[in-house]
Amino acid sequence: MRRSALILLATMIPGIAVAKDINDMDMACATEKYHNYVDASISWYESLVDLTIQKDQKLESVAKWFLEGRRSHFTLNQKAFDYYLANDPSKLNFDAPVESWLSLSQEDVKALSASNGELADSAKSVFTFRQGKAHEGNYDLRSALADLLSHPKEIEVPLQKYNAEMLSLAETTCDKS
Repeated sequence: MRRSALILLATMIPGIAVAKDINDMDMACATEKYHNYVDASISWYESLVDLTIQKDQKLESVAKWFLEGRRSHFTLNQKAFDYYLANDPSKLNFDAPVESWLSLSQEDVKALSASNGELADSAKSVFTFRQGKAHEGNYDLRSALADLLSHPKEIEVPLQKYNAEMLSLAETTCDKS
C-alpha cells in the first residue's frame, strides 16, 4: 500500500513541476497557434464534407447544415480562447495539446448563451444549433462520413494535410525564451 502511494505521488510531481506559467508564454504566438488549429479543423471538416457530397449529391443540404454547426463551434472556441487569454487565462490549459487548450462544456456554452458578454452571440448560435432539431438527413450524413473515414485512400490528401498542420502546431512552442 505504501509503495503504491509513493508511486502515485511520484507520477503526480512531474506534472505539477512543469505546469506552464502564463507569464512565460508569448501571447501572440499562443493566439496564432490556436487560430491555426481552428483553421486546420474547419478545413478538415470542409474537405470531408466536399468528398461526401462528391459521392452523394443528395447529402448537400444536410452537409451544409452540418458544416454550419462545425464552423459555429470552432468560431465560438476561437473567440472564447481570445477572451479567456486576455481576461481569465486560468480557464486555459497550456500543458495540453493545442486542441485541448480550451474546453467548453455544454453547460459553459449554455451559460455563455444566456449572458450579455462578448461571447453571448456566438454561444447562442452554437447552443441553438445543438438544441435544435437535427436535419432530417443527419443520420445519412453521419453514415456517409463514417464510411468515408473507413476508407483511408479516399481521404488521404486532406488527412495528410490536416496531420501535417497538426504536427507543425505540436512542434510550435510559445515560450518567451
